Amino acid sequence: MALRTNRLSGLVLFLAILVSRHAIAQDGDGTAKVDVHVRIRLPKPRQHEHMPPVVLWLKPLPGTPSEPFVPDGHYTLAQKSRMFLPHMLVVPVGSEVQFPNLDPFFHNVFSLFNGKRFDLGLYEAGTTKEVTFSSEGVSYIFCNIHPEMSAVVLVLSTSLFTTMGTDGVYSIRGVPSGAYEMHVWIEGVAQPALDRLRRRVQVSTGNEDLGVVDATASPKQPTEHMNKFGQPYDRGSKPTY
Repeated sequence: MALRTNRLSGLVLFLAILVSRHAIAQDGDGTAKVDVHVRIRLPKPRQHEHMPPVVLWLKPLPGTPSEPFVPDGHYTLAQKSRMFLPHMLVVPVGSEVQFPNLDPFFHNVFSLFNGKRFDLGLYEAGTTKEVTFSSEGVSYIFCNIHPEMSAVVLVLSTSLFTTMGTDGVYSIRGVPSGAYEMHVWIEGVAQPALDRLRRRVQVSTGNEDLGVVDATASPKQPTEHMNKFGQPYDRGSKPTY
């Protein structure tokens, strides 16, 4: 009986060690979940709108471990029903983005303002053109025919980003401990204001609250832009395609 009891006790101790090691692997892996509170003030002409898209990311500083963020196949920004779908695309540096025309008429895709500068020209229904985004930055995408069409391609060198917030709180999981530069992009907020939101942060393990980001969106609608020639769109005439 004593031998059986000792064997049972040994088995219980062995299982307890396995459970403990598993818990350490899950909760003590040297990473953190970081939270950032984003508050966006909309001016009166836009107060009826939903909150604009937000991207928040952490760029590792020298000495901080980081996982490579590499392209996974190709990415798609489709033209459908005179819209770009999706409206916002976050991709790694070096990604190829395809722009298929899924409408039964011509489209144009161009970006001449920030980030990658290109002009794909006119192309017909059922055809696709592509662009390789080879450096970090924000590219605002438009159609030279339909002024209501707009999209954003955000190119990052880090996989530590999020586009989803709950009640204004944006969380990134699996962040290794170390020093980072925190970046925030908010559609409708001017770039100089976004630059002022950038700051250095230190992350340890567990849960980290990185504080509050306050931003004010512009009263100007994001679709109000010039055509690819730097001229206003002729909004009084309807396009023939």
